[in-house]
This record gives sequence, C-alpha cells and structure tokens, in this order.
Amino acid sequence: MTGILPSYLSGTWWTPADDVDAVDVRDASTGETVARVSAEGADLPGALAHARTVGQAALGALTFHQRALLLKQFALVLTERKEELYELSRHAGSTLRDSLGDVDGGIGVLFTYASKGRRELPNAQVYVDGAPEPLSKDGSFLGQHVYTRLPGVAVQINAFNFPVWGALEKFAPAFLAGVPTLVKPATPTAYIAEAWVRMLVESGLVPDGALQLVSGGVPGLFDHLRLGDLVGFTGSADTAERLRAQAPDGVRFTRETDSINASILGPDAAPGTPEFDAYVSQLVVELTAKAGQKCTAIRRALVPAGAVDALVDAVREKLDRRLVMGDPHADAVTMGPLVSLAQREEVLRQVAALRAAGGRMLLGSMAEPDVVRADGTTGPAPDGAFLAPILVGFDDPATPAVHAIEAFGPVASVLAYDTLAQAADLVAQGGGSLVTSVATHDPAVAVELLSRIGAFNGRVLFLSRENARTSTGHGAPVPHLVHGGPGRAGGGEELGGIRAVLHHMQRTAVQGSPDMLTALTGVWHAGAAADRGGRHPFRKSLAELRVGDQFASPLRAVSLEDIETFAHFTGDTFYAHMDEDAAAANPFFPGRVAHGYLLVSWAAGLFVDPDPGPVLANYGLEALRFVTPVSPGDEIRVTLTAKQITPRETDEYGEVRWDAVIHNQRDEIVAQYDVLTLVAKTAGGTSAAEPADRPAAEAIA
Repeated sequence: MTGILPSYLSGTWWTPADDVDAVDVRDASTGETVARVSAEGADLPGALAHARTVGQAALGALTFHQRALLLKQFALVLTERKEELYELSRHAGSTLRDSLGDVDGGIGVLFTYASKGRRELPNAQVYVDGAPEPLSKDGSFLGQHVYTRLPGVAVQINAFNFPVWGALEKFAPAFLAGVPTLVKPATPTAYIAEAWVRMLVESGLVPDGALQLVSGGVPGLFDHLRLGDLVGFTGSADTAERLRAQAPDGVRFTRETDSINASILGPDAAPGTPEFDAYVSQLVVELTAKAGQKCTAIRRALVPAGAVDALVDAVREKLDRRLVMGDPHADAVTMGPLVSLAQREEVLRQVAALRAAGGRMLLGSMAEPDVVRADGTTGPAPDGAFLAPILVGFDDPATPAVHAIEAFGPVASVLAYDTLAQAADLVAQGGGSLVTSVATHDPAVAVELLSRIGAFNGRVLFLSRENARTSTGHGAPVPHLVHGGPGRAGGGEELGGIRAVLHHMQRTAVQGSPDMLTALTGVWHAGAAADRGGRHPFRKSLAELRVGDQFASPLRAVSLEDIETFAHFTGDTFYAHMDEDAAAANPFFPGRVAHGYLLVSWAAGLFVDPDPGPVLANYGLEALRFVTPVSPGDEIRVTLTAKQITPRETDEYGEVRWDAVIHNQRDEIVAQYDVLTLVAKTAGGTSAAEPADRPAAEAIA
C-alpha cells in the first residue's frame, strides 16, 4: 500500500501524475509507512457533474425498496470481506473490539436502513408526509406534504476515527433517498475508506455515479457546489465553521463536531450497587475503546461529592486487571495507540492545558508507556502513538477549561457535584453534547435530570441494573436513533432512522384537486375518481388492481338484538350498549348504541369476497376512528377503495392499503380507517404459506 492511494471519480480509479504533494500515512504502532495520500489534480468539478447526471439518473430509476435491497447486498459484500478491513484497521491502532464498532457497526447501518427502507417507506419515489389537509368545504382543494429527493450530491467529509462506520452512516440514508455520494475521508485512515469503496465497486452492484471517493485534499470543491447539494461534516467545530462559511447559499450543511460529553453517577448509585459497577465499566470502555478517539466518548465524569476516590480506585483496579496496551497485531492487546504521533502530541497538549487550568492527575501519566509489540515482546515503542488512560481531577467543577477543552484520546475529567441541579448545570456548561449518560436506579433522579439536561443533548442514556448487560453503551450510536446534538455538537442529525433519509429530500406542500394529488403521490385521496366497474377489487391481483378501484356495499340494518348478542358473545357489556338510561346520560350517545367493533366486523362482512383468490390475508387496521354513534334501527354501509399499492420486490405478493368508510342511512360518516391486506402479484402467484419473510400467522389471522 506504499504507493499513492487511488481515488474513484467519474466511474474510474485515478491517481495523480506525480507524488510531490503526497502525505505519508504511517502505522500507528510502528511508524512504518502504510500509504501515501494525494488528490492533486483531481477533476472535482467533473466528479460532481458525474454524480448530478449519471448518478442521479441511475438512482432516480429505482424506488425506495429497490435501493433498500441494494443496501442489503452492499452489507453482505462487506460482511464477506470484513476480515480484510480488520487487518487494515490494525495499522490505524484499532483492536478487534474497535473494528467491531467501526466495520461491523458500518455494516449494521447498511442492514438497518435496508430493513427500515422496506418497512417504513413506500415502493415508490415520492414519500407522502402525514394526512392531507382539506382546504375547501366541498373537498375539491387539498394540501399534502411530500418529500422528493434533492437533485445534487451528498458530499461527506469525515474524521479519522471511524473510516467505515462514519462514512456508511452518511452514505446509507443518502443512497436510500436517491442522492449520489462523494466520500472525502480523513488522511490518516483514507486507506481503509478506499478499501471498502473498492469492495463495493468491484461487486458490480453500485449504480453508476452513486458512489465516488476522493483520497486526499479537496481545495476549491465548495466553489462548485450549488443548490440541491449537501455537505455532511464530522470533525472539529473550528473546521466546521470555516467550511460552512465557504458553502454557497442553498447548500445544506450538516455538522457533527466537538462534544464534551458527560456521564453522571446518580446519588443512589453508591459503591457496591450494580449501577456503580456499570458506571465504572462504561467509563473504562469509553477511555480505552478506539483509545478514546470517539466523538461520543465520556469527557466529564460527574460523581457525587465524596465518591471521587472510590470511583478512581475502581477504575484503576479494572484497568490493572484488563488493560493491555500495544500493537493490535498482538492477540493479547486490548487497547491500541492513537492514530498518529501528531494526534498523541495534540492530546498531550490538551491535557497540559487542563492541568494548567487547575487539573491534577488522578490516574495515568503523560509519559510514553511500555507496550506489547506485534511479536509479543514488551517494551517501549518510540515510533508508536501510545498513551495510557488519564483521569484529571478539579477542585472546582465549574472550571471553564474542563467544559471547553476536549482531549481527543483516553482522557476524562472527574467532577464532584452536590445536588442534581448542580450536576445538570455542569452538563449544560459543555455547550451542547452528543450524549450524556446517567447511572441510576431511581426513576425520580432520571425524571429530574432529563427535564434539566434533555435540551443540551442529542441522546440521553439511563443505565441501570435492568439494562446494564443489554445496553449498547454511552458511546455507541445506533442507526435507529438520532446521532447528533445541539450547540457545540453541531446541531445536526446524522442518523435517526428515516429522519436521516428525509434530510436528503425536500419537504414540499403540494396543493391541488384530489385527482391531481392522487396522480402526484400514488395514494388515493378522498374525492378523487374511483372505479366501481367490473370485478370485485378482491378478485384482482396486483397486476390488475389500480389505485382508486372501489367497492360499495348495500345497507345493513342494526337491531337491538344484534347489539345484545354481540355484547354477550364477546363479554363487552359496557353500559352504553346495555343500559338505556345510563347511555342517554352520557354526553356522547343518544341512548343505547352499537359497539364500534361490531360495526367494523359487519363492514368486513359487507366488503369481503369470501372465495380463495389474490387476497391472501388481512394483517391489520390503522387510523380507526368512530365518528357517529349508531342506534338500534339505523343502517350502515361501507365503501372500500384501493388507496395505496406496494409490491414487494423479492416476493410474489405485495401490500394493499384500502380506504374504508362506514356511513349510516343518512350518509353520515360512522367510522373510517385503513384496511391492510397482502395480495398476490398475479392471479396464481402464491399461496398463504410461501414467502419466508411473511408476517407471523398470528399477526395476520
């Protein structure tokens, strides 16, 4: 790998004509050259143009579900070759445990978005947001919010510490949204980013122009960005501010920056409690994982006054038992070096600044430690970027420096507090964080702290004896939840399930007639044209069914005997159905009324076609609302309309959402809801037992 690291631009691998400006990247343990990095002369405007044209066209031809399936295939490709990524990561100081967070974590993001994309997004290219808004009395004018993909490029500028996860957690939502990505990795670990990009490119699965990589500097790149492009940045707040100032108007800029994260030991979590033990274990993990080079690591350990010595002793004891520093190529090593000697010097400079502000060393040393070498011997490693874990104590927990200086390594400050209010104030002094954790078994402590610190954090983890073993931990973002934070942390949301996908799309309020909104969204809107001709909609496969196909039932009378039979048969003898005087005294009812679930059951009997056919199962109702009470002697009818059709890409069936409305004989709406069914793609396409990922039988019976 000692040659110039190539870039992947405009569909080809490219390297500079010469290496004059190349930067040497060295093994973090031995100092040996691993790769040389330069992008001098790269055609960045051409790469952006390639993404906006070829990449946009390729991704635009796919639906959300098709993109989601590709994400799953990408995850499988990287899973098969992750051992190669582990080996490369060792050169950057990552132990196997570190690589599980980076490599497997990144693969997990791909799997998660592949799953969520198919479960939570339509098999379409437009995402409908919320219910339509009626804008006229007669229903002829509606408003609907929709999301459509941005027409540009998602440029990601990444930090050195997570070259796989940090890139894939930006790539997956962008890809699912249909926006091409240009990856700019940090130089110290660019060779790891190049490896996973090469693996995906070699698979032949990546649509043309959907993924590009620039291995090296990107001077002038921002001059070529425009409305519709995005920048996702991870790194220091200073660099983020400088880059944001360069971004043209209209370019979305998301940043995840410095974060002086805190962890609070609750007043109830005394030594000897499971919460104290969990707090100590978590603090040790955050000091040693990735050698503390994590944006989510604990930088401020807040403990009750009087508990400082017990905490430091417990951390020291656990480190003495479990910490083995050295080259990650040695099997026994549990903590590797920092990414480079330059990073080690920067961390030591920040520790010195903390000490100059009044900090005292509670644990650890600034000296170079003896470590385990790759050959198993122990001794000094002058060319390695090793640093033992450090705890710094402060007599005054409000010392400004401790809430402003981030030593981006195995370093945390220990601060004593007297009250929960003071602890919350100390959290707030960090200026906004990605995460704060709280170890407590007392719900009252949790309630008070969340009310005080929630506004200053993107995520708050409550650690207790019930979840200590199952918790993903203080420093582990998950793709389902927001990764980002307010204030100093950048104010962005790089993850958060489908929220992150929508960051790559534009939310637009569309106004028009029901017919027009139906055409624009692919979802039938009340008042749009409906087709009651021909066969019953339940006799149509997905190949034949169309949005707007409708069935209207005849009326059915409701008698007092029906109500009483249903009440005794089900055991639902609520007074509104059984006691005339009590029901009449209720402000919502004119007297005894029919059960809502009786009406829904009858509605099914009115619209269901009973013979075997394309409709395979009913697997639920959504948004059920009872609007008008039905009295004995009333009549009801139901209108069923195909509202949304979602074929499944890998199965011989799909999902159909039906708009169901029950009216009485006076044409008043009695109830309305959505019926969800599974329907075969073709008339003889499947049977109820076939697809392996069919919902569980009990869920659709």
